Amino acid sequence: MNENKQEVLDKEVEPEAAEITAMQQKMKPEEEIPIYDDKMDSEEITKSNKVSEVQKKKAKKVKTVMLRREIGLFSAVGLIVSVMIGSGIFITPKRVIEKSGSVALCLIIWAVCGIISYIGALAFAELSIVVPSSGAEYAYFQAAFTNLHRFFGSLPSFIYVWVIVLLVRPAEVAILVLTFSEYVYSPIIKALNVHLSPSVELILKKLIALFAITLITYINYMSVKLYVKIQNIFSSLKVLACVAVIFGGIYCLARGNVEHLKTGFQGTSTNVKDLVLAIFNGLWAYDGWTSVTVVTEEIKQPQKNIPMSISIGVPLITILYFMMNVSYFSILSPQEIIASPAVATLFAEKLFGPVAFIIPLAVAFSTFGCGMSVQFGVARLCLAAGRAGHLISCLSFIHIRKMTPAPAVMLQGILAIVFIMIGNITALIEFVGFLIWIFYGLAMVALLIMRHTKPDVNRTYKVPLFIPIFICGLSLFLAIVPLVLEPAPQYIGAMIFIALGTLAYYIFIYKAMHPSWTGKITCIVQILCSSIPAEVQPENFSSLTLVKSTEEKEKE
Repeated sequence: MNENKQEVLDKEVEPEAAEITAMQQKMKPEEEIPIYDDKMDSEEITKSNKVSEVQKKKAKKVKTVMLRREIGLFSAVGLIVSVMIGSGIFITPKRVIEKSGSVALCLIIWAVCGIISYIGALAFAELSIVVPSSGAEYAYFQAAFTNLHRFFGSLPSFIYVWVIVLLVRPAEVAILVLTFSEYVYSPIIKALNVHLSPSVELILKKLIALFAITLITYINYMSVKLYVKIQNIFSSLKVLACVAVIFGGIYCLARGNVEHLKTGFQGTSTNVKDLVLAIFNGLWAYDGWTSVTVVTEEIKQPQKNIPMSISIGVPLITILYFMMNVSYFSILSPQEIIASPAVATLFAEKLFGPVAFIIPLAVAFSTFGCGMSVQFGVARLCLAAGRAGHLISCLSFIHIRKMTPAPAVMLQGILAIVFIMIGNITALIEFVGFLIWIFYGLAMVALLIMRHTKPDVNRTYKVPLFIPIFICGLSLFLAIVPLVLEPAPQYIGAMIFIALGTLAYYIFIYKAMHPSWTGKITCIVQILCSSIPAEVQPENFSSLTLVKSTEEKEKE
């Protein structure tokens, strides 16, 4: 009886077997069903000898894939706007006026910081053409430095991932959703005229923040198109909120409210430390101008659209920021701005009266959209680092149907939740904040190096030489000045964190020590997230061979 069943099975699969055999002869090695191993380089793919014969015969052709290019010019501009306009311009322009001392110098600093951000972004546009990979600084460090030294070559890119992926970006997202919860909670409680204890308020705000991060993670997990649609809506709302403030200011100026602007340079600070900190705070408000280069692999016609989106997005935000500050001074004095915890809210209360709630609502939309875009970008950085072996390999996997970096998105959501529960995480950002400018400076060094090591690349866009040199010098200056002018314990913490990262690099990257449990984690993540390595995508998920570690395969 069993022999008859076997004969029937053989007859069923024989035609398929002949077809598959012919297909496999035409297939290149990288097109065959992969076994991905954490102990192998990310590029190594081998054929499985552990799947059943029926699976092999029914296995369908595997093709090489990339992330889908679903972000056009408008959406790329929206991404820049979404990341750059967070809560800062609505809440904390007081830091610039406080340190600069005068209205005129404050406005000059806002304009200069916008110009610096623009030329820095143009340099990144050239880098994105030379290295057309997602990950921004990480990809550029890999391309420029890796072959220069056996140990130190890959260290900058690893430390960048160590700092940005594990600490800075998830903590930023946590801060943004906590700000979102504050601006959603306060108007509701005020409208309901309810008085709660501080402990209950804290719990409710954290619950709102947890809901927000869950929703953000869901959006980024589900679909790039869904993210793009929501991001475009939120970016438009942000710009409309900025325009509302600007037109309110123009209305006040037209009525002759120019007394604060007439003060000019009165009270200008001559303290070098204060001026440097004013510039530092201004540039921090503009941070995010590299965001479009983080997702290069998902930009349509990147050689054209990345430079164009930067040339539209960054100047647009510079104009908005400058005009918003002019508008603030049309109603508020420098002293009122310095004393206010939320400048835009105070401005709205004085100008819009009963409808002043639109500004807190705009801040809520702004912070939610910014958090969503920050997570979207850092998930692509996780993918690039996992693909290169600098993070566990499963972080480079893509959802088989949704075509999103699902494991990386989930990791960032979990880390953000951890930081939300910690609560006071501003210090975590501050003690590595100065490192951001070190990374910007290193990116400019990478650009200069690749001008020599990759001279034959068709640079459809190329910045003048003085731009990377200027940004490199400015980055070094802004990284060192806080250490000299405001030495603080958090900088020691930053050095310890980097030292731990260097130790991890030595053990797991330089010495290539891979614990056996990484293979198990990769297998579990692959199942839970229905994901596969970014390089391959089978047409039939049932034919996918799950990831196994070398140790597990040897046991079999």
